[in-house]
Amino acid sequence: MIRSGSLVEILMVEDNPADIRLTQEAFKDAKVLNSMHTVGDGVEAMAFLRRQGEYASSPRPDLILLDLNLPKKDGREVLAEIKQDPDLKRIPVVILTTSDDEMDVLKAYDLHVNAYVKKPVDLDQFIKVVEAVEDFWLTVVKLPSK
Repeated sequence: MIRSGSLVEILMVEDNPADIRLTQEAFKDAKVLNSMHTVGDGVEAMAFLRRQGEYASSPRPDLILLDLNLPKKDGREVLAEIKQDPDLKRIPVVILTTSDDEMDVLKAYDLHVNAYVKKPVDLDQFIKVVEAVEDFWLTVVKLPSK
C-alpha cells in the first residue's frame, strides 16, 4: 500500500493531448494524493527520469505510465533504458497503449514491464481502465521507497 499521507509522483509519457487530459481527469478524483507530470516523447521521458536539462529538479516518479508509440524515441526504447538503469529499474512501468499486437506485448514483458494495458477506444471504458490502473497501483500495491 502507498505510504500513508505521501504524495505519489506519476510520470505519464504520452503524445496524445486528449489521452493526457482524460487520464489527468481520472486521477484527479483519486483516493490517493498524487501529482501527475507529463512529457510528450521518449527523449523527454529519459531527461525527466535522469533529471537532465529543464528537468533537473524533477521528482523521482513512483509510477510511470508509458505509451509505446512516441516520437523521437518510442516506448519500447524508453522501457529498455529504464529497466537497464540501476537507478530507475525499480520504478514500476505500466504500458498504456492502443497496440494489442502480440509482439508488442511479448517484447514489453521481455523488457520487464510491470503491466501492459490496452487503451480502449470508448471514452467510458478508457476512464474505467485508468481508474483500475490507479486503484491497483496507488491503493493495492506497495511501491518501493524512493
